[in-house]
Amino acid sequence: MKNWAANLTYSSARIERPRNLAELTGIVAGEPRVRALGSRHSFCDVADTTGVHVQLDLLDDGMPALEVDQGTGVASVRAGLRYGEVAADLHAKGRALAAMASLPHISVAGAVATGTHGSGDGTRSLAGDVVGVELMTATGEVLTLRRGDADFPGSVVALGTLGIVTRVELATVPAFDVRQDVFTGLPWDALFEHLDAVMGSAYSVSVFTSWYEPDVRMVWCKSRVSAGSTSGETPSADGPAAGLLTGLGAEPAVGPMHPLPDVAAVACTEQGGVPGPWFERLPHFRLDFTPSLGEELQSEYLLPRTAGPDAVRAVRALGDRIGPLLLTSEIRTIAGDDQWLSTTPEDSLAFHFTWKQDWPAVRAALPELEAVLLPLGARPHWGKLFTVPVADLPGLYPRFGDFAELAARLDPTGKFRGGYVAELVAG
Repeated sequence: MKNWAANLTYSSARIERPRNLAELTGIVAGEPRVRALGSRHSFCDVADTTGVHVQLDLLDDGMPALEVDQGTGVASVRAGLRYGEVAADLHAKGRALAAMASLPHISVAGAVATGTHGSGDGTRSLAGDVVGVELMTATGEVLTLRRGDADFPGSVVALGTLGIVTRVELATVPAFDVRQDVFTGLPWDALFEHLDAVMGSAYSVSVFTSWYEPDVRMVWCKSRVSAGSTSGETPSADGPAAGLLTGLGAEPAVGPMHPLPDVAAVACTEQGGVPGPWFERLPHFRLDFTPSLGEELQSEYLLPRTAGPDAVRAVRALGDRIGPLLLTSEIRTIAGDDQWLSTTPEDSLAFHFTWKQDWPAVRAALPELEAVLLPLGARPHWGKLFTVPVADLPGLYPRFGDFAELAARLDPTGKFRGGYVAELVAG
C-alpha cells in the first residue's frame, strides 16, 4: 500500500477498518504495533508502522458523525471524516470553520496530528481550532482531553503517538461567504518591500511562484464578503485586495488559474470574485475532483513571521537552483497556537514547495534550502519531506520534553510509534 503521491510504500503487515469501537478495542489491545492511517496525504513515513494500520473511515462509534452544541458552537466529529465532508455538514447547520487547508480531501484527525494549515493572518492551523480529542490508548481504554486540561497542549499535534483518535471537537463560527480573486505579475521588489501588506490584503492569501521567474506568478486572495451576498451576484474586479495589489504592479487574472502552470483550473474552487460559501472558496481544490496532480513531492518549512522578508529574499536567491525542480511553491501565513509540537507556536510564514517527482534531485537540493531557512527559525512540516536529522528536531521545540513524557506515560511500550516518529520519541 502506498501513500497518495506513491513515493512511499508502507511497512505495515495489514490494514484494518473497524466498524465499531469494540472491533477497534480488539485490534489496539491485541496488537503490539498499531498506527492510525488517515487519507495518506503525508509524503514521509510519519504515519508508518511495521505492525497493523487502522483506518477509521468506516468506524461508527454509536454517535452522530457530526453534531454541534448550539450553546458553544463546538462541533464533535468522527476522526476519520474528511474536512470537505465536515465542512458541508457544518454549513448546512449554519456553522463554519475559521480556516481550511488547500485540500478538503484530508482526514480531520490526520491533518491536525501533523499541524496542517491553511492561510490567513488571523487564522491558526487546523489544530489551533481543536478544543477536544477522544482517543483510544494502548490498553484499549478511551481517554478524552479538552482545552484547559494539563495534557491537552500535547494531545492534538501528537503525530499519532498517544493512541488512536476516534473523535475531534472543533471550535466553529457562524457561516460566512468568501470571494476569491487572483492576481498575476507582482514584481519581486514589491513583495520584498510590502510582504506583510500583501499577505494581509485578504482574509486568506496565498502567493505562488517558482522563485526563478521574473515576477511573482500569482497571488490568490480569499476575502470575506457581506452576509447579504449571494453566489448569483455578478463578479467584479474590485475586490478588497485589488487596490493594493494593482497599485504594486500586479494585474487581475484574465481567467481561472491553477496553482501549477499550464494546468486547467477545472479542479480549483471558483475564482473571479464570485461570492460563495466559505467551504467552497477557502480550499484551493474542490472535493469532487482529484487534487493537484498526484505525481509530486512536497516539502514545507514554517518560520516566525518576523523572519519573513529575510526568508523570501534568501529563497529567491536560490531560485536558479530550486526553480527547475519545482512544479510550484506557495507562501502562506498562519496565526500562532499553543500545541507543544506545533510548527506555528507564534505568528508564522510558511514556505511550501511542490516538487517534481525526482527524489534524488530534490534530496540534493533540500540541504541547501534548509541551510538558509533553519537559521531563521524554520521548522519542517511533520508530514512532508525534509533532510533535517531526526535527532535535531526536539531542539526546535521547547516543550518537547513534556511531550515525550506524555507519550511515554500513555504508551509505555511504544505501541503507537513507527516510521521516523519512533526514533524521534525514543531520542
